Amino acid sequence: MRIITTILMAVLTMATMNGQTLTERQKGLAACACLMAQGDLERLEPAVKTALDNGVTINELKEAFSQLYAYTGFPRSLNALGVLNNVLENKQANWQEGKPWTRPEIWDDAAKALKQGTEVQTKLSGRAFDYAFCPQDDYYLKSHLFGDIFAGDQLTPADREIVTVAALSGLEGVDPQLAAHKRGAVNMGNSQELVDELCAWLDHEGYTLRSRFPKGEPNMNYAQYFIHDSYLAPIKPANLGEGEKTVLPIANVTFEPGCRNNWHVHHGMHQILICVSGRGWYQEWGKEAIPMTPGTVIDIPEGVKHWHGAQRDSWFQHYTTHVATGGEQSNEWLEPVTDEVYDTLK
Repeated sequence: MRIITTILMAVLTMATMNGQTLTERQKGLAACACLMAQGDLERLEPAVKTALDNGVTINELKEAFSQLYAYTGFPRSLNALGVLNNVLENKQANWQEGKPWTRPEIWDDAAKALKQGTEVQTKLSGRAFDYAFCPQDDYYLKSHLFGDIFAGDQLTPADREIVTVAALSGLEGVDPQLAAHKRGAVNMGNSQELVDELCAWLDHEGYTLRSRFPKGEPNMNYAQYFIHDSYLAPIKPANLGEGEKTVLPIANVTFEPGCRNNWHVHHGMHQILICVSGRGWYQEWGKEAIPMTPGTVIDIPEGVKHWHGAQRDSWFQHYTTHVATGGEQSNEWLEPVTDEVYDTLK
């Protein structure tokens, strides 16, 4: 069994021992929130159907997508609600409406909304919070987000933080906010083990991939040369017809967090890598590792010992192609990149 699966099972076991484990309903809410935050409507539609099949109510999804406008903006909130509305055109008998929506009383009392929101924010943060640098944002957070929005009774405070952590996990550049809401999720009633399980599950299932590029199928032909799981998707130029071949074959390789290939050498060819999603590493023998982010291009000369793979906390995708340099073409696979080497990379 691969290490990533072992880690996930360990997290699951700890959560169960502590009396909480992620339910199918919570997974449904989390998957929808993560995909909504990315604006990935193609994957969101089947995720909405699965969530409804697994006990998330229609009104809970409405509330989750509405709440998340405060984190992702109205366009993505409205688009996600549009997906839900379209799905409901073929409503299944087992899908539940849930608790009817009612207008919170504090919407008509600004002072009460501010007071209640301040109390919620203090509990969530574990301390009093005062954003004096920008008083208007301080007011919006307390009165509107944690006052008006949290006053709705469609979701519990614990569920609201599961939704928020899942949404922020799908976004780039929000690490401080994600860390704060992971703590907040515990303060609002979730166990630390459940929050850890949630994040591990989102990563393991690929919801945090943040990519419009194809993931492909498990890369079984080369699995023996990889630590953790990778996926391979051949790329066919759009202008080629059936049976036509490109002069420069291209594939998209997807690495799950922590996945990397063994040290290896290409003979009779250059390899070109173009990062298209996530964060990864490229390293040549005897040299410092080079971080790869979308747009990074690596040209690997023939005969150079090297490896490439994902950073430990991010999915990673790169396009790869090879350019012949003459002579017989082959890959020489060598030793794995050990944890001792990999764990030193920052």
